[in-house]
Amino acid sequence: MARWQAEWVRDHLSAAGHEAELVEISTTGDALTDVPLSDLGASDSFTRQIDEALLGGRVDLAVHSLKDLPTTLPDGITLAAVSRREDPRDALVGRGPLRLDQIPVGAVIATCSLRRRAQLLRARPDLTLVDIRGNIETRLAKLDQNPVWTATILAVAGLARLGLSNRIGERLDPALMLPAPGQGALAVTARANDPSAGSAARQGIHHAATAVLVSAERAVLHHLDSGCHAPVAALAQDGGTEGVHLFGRVLSLNGEQSVEANMTAPVGTDAEARALGASLAEHLLELGAAELLPRSESVES
Repeated sequence: MARWQAEWVRDHLSAAGHEAELVEISTTGDALTDVPLSDLGASDSFTRQIDEALLGGRVDLAVHSLKDLPTTLPDGITLAAVSRREDPRDALVGRGPLRLDQIPVGAVIATCSLRRRAQLLRARPDLTLVDIRGNIETRLAKLDQNPVWTATILAVAGLARLGLSNRIGERLDPALMLPAPGQGALAVTARANDPSAGSAARQGIHHAATAVLVSAERAVLHHLDSGCHAPVAALAQDGGTEGVHLFGRVLSLNGEQSVEANMTAPVGTDAEARALGASLAEHLLELGAAELLPRSESVES
């Protein structure tokens, strides 16, 4: 998936008249595939080495899944562009056609995401959840080879980008499985003191409408101060003349407790989007979200 994303960005830069070459960088999160994501600790496990290469001048632009990008970037690095978002929903994936209401009681579902685990248990406390790591192809292979597992949960966008939409059993309703903030969009970061690289990224990649929506979502996560990724979900949708509809949900790790809320406001700028996200976060805290959030940082995938 990382290579697909980088090649997609390169191709769009090229189409805009900016030639680019790919540089592969392995991160801590990529290397420690036998460690549950919740045990990795730092929120930059999937970005630290890339940030170092960017600041050191080895690369001029860096490509990330936006949902994996910390809401606070290192000094000297800026979010230069956000791609048009694919379907932000999560997908239920089995070894054949499968819907959540067809999964038997006590079935085993493989996912390493705290957000997905909590929301699955919220809807189906009978399920048994196990960790799974690796890229999309690796996870699908592990599922196919393990008859004890009934299904896994993956982002619709990732499956679609790799031509694997046929593996989707059900695109899960956000009312049941609210996505991670920024899910479905790509992020391109640049050095803050390199306006030419940032300008190239904006020209070839940036989708302003998506950027406004994901700014609101990421502001929810940032103002909850819950670490980069935790059992926090948010989704912003364009409501036309009504403004932006922003939905947020915070859960306990076991899914037994949750608070959720939504707000709608006119949003036309990044600052207004961030203000909406901050307001929703404050409302969630008023509803008791702070008591549900783990204080250690963990990651989403």
